[in-house]
Amino acid sequence: MSLNHSDSQSDDVFGFPEFGQLVGVKVSSIPAGIKYKGRLDFTLFAFDSNTEMVGTFTRNKFCAAPVVLAKQHLAKRDIKKPTYWLVNTGYANAGTGDQGYRDAETICACVASQNGLATEQVIPFSTGVIGEPLPVGLMEAKVPMLYEKLSAPYSERDAWKDAAHAIMTTDTQPKGVFRQYEWQGKAFSIGGVAKGAGMIKPNMATMLAFIVTDLSIDHQLMQSLLTEAVDQSFNSISVDGDTSTNDACMLAATGQSNAPHLSDSDQAFLTMFKAALNEVCTSLAMSIVKDGEGATKCIQIDVRGASCVETARKIAESIARSPLVKTAFFAEDPNWGRILAAIGNAEVDYFDINLVDIYLDDLSILSKGEIAENYEEAQAHMIMQQREINLVVDLNMGSQSSRFWTTDLSYEYVKINAEYRS
Repeated sequence: MSLNHSDSQSDDVFGFPEFGQLVGVKVSSIPAGIKYKGRLDFTLFAFDSNTEMVGTFTRNKFCAAPVVLAKQHLAKRDIKKPTYWLVNTGYANAGTGDQGYRDAETICACVASQNGLATEQVIPFSTGVIGEPLPVGLMEAKVPMLYEKLSAPYSERDAWKDAAHAIMTTDTQPKGVFRQYEWQGKAFSIGGVAKGAGMIKPNMATMLAFIVTDLSIDHQLMQSLLTEAVDQSFNSISVDGDTSTNDACMLAATGQSNAPHLSDSDQAFLTMFKAALNEVCTSLAMSIVKDGEGATKCIQIDVRGASCVETARKIAESIARSPLVKTAFFAEDPNWGRILAAIGNAEVDYFDINLVDIYLDDLSILSKGEIAENYEEAQAHMIMQQREINLVVDLNMGSQSSRFWTTDLSYEYVKINAEYRS
């Protein structure tokens, strides 16, 4: 299936992947000085006409003005004309009332006017401090620079790497992934960037992510594919249990690959692409967890043997969001009673505590609801010293499972967020 795929995700997570060509989209990023001087903070994704695109957005009731406008513009835009994604860092434009909507609309209109397009051809995204107004005049003045850079000689890798840097807030690393695949002898690509390190809790996708493929895909099918991929990746991570006001995950299909058109009539191709999209989303989601604010551990939580997926998911999420579990991992303290308590706190109808097994990597901690006969705390302590840890909970009541990723909770997390606005 894959033409260019590494077994290790390390190059994607804390280096930056070699981006090949994604035909039908250009990217530019500039230092506009929106909040901080001298850093990339303003990005434009420019798509050719006939590009399909879909998105998933935050469920936070105080969703930001750009989230509201993004949904509206996505529904109204003319697919036969070019479309732009406009991203600013520094200010979230959330909690800014009617003025926030007017400001976001003004910036979209400015970008659209450069090509004589309707405002809804520009889809806005913002990230940063909540409750602060956008510097509209400054941003309008910088729009021509964004367009100018689109036509500058620039490598695909550098353009996407700049975008990954430009959308960062408390992130310490740019996050990107690029994959190439083949179907019936024809190649196609999927690539994307994401940001997120704090305000990370599964509830749509607690971050921004921008993913592009050069395939041609049916619109309705595309939305269901993205929703499913988000549920298995971005919606299955937690750093601090907080959901942002500005979450968005976008998927665009430019249709400029020579590979066949993707529809639900070709189940074999559909299955292959679904796996490819899930792989890309999971890689980006994992990079967010590994860059979690103040994190020293990345913990994969597998709950299996459940009677239904919902039960497995709720238990996994309960563990992932427990401050006591997370601080135990930070302290490298095998206080497995905290894991037990988090399992019991999950809002599920029923499971038999006398059947539950718990493993830390391959070490059996709990067996049929009791401490494992050969359990040794010294071994558990050694495992908890690792950067990456796998926690397995087997309910032994069925065949359904769910997977979550989380971080530990450190002193540095408190410091980062205590100083965020200073």
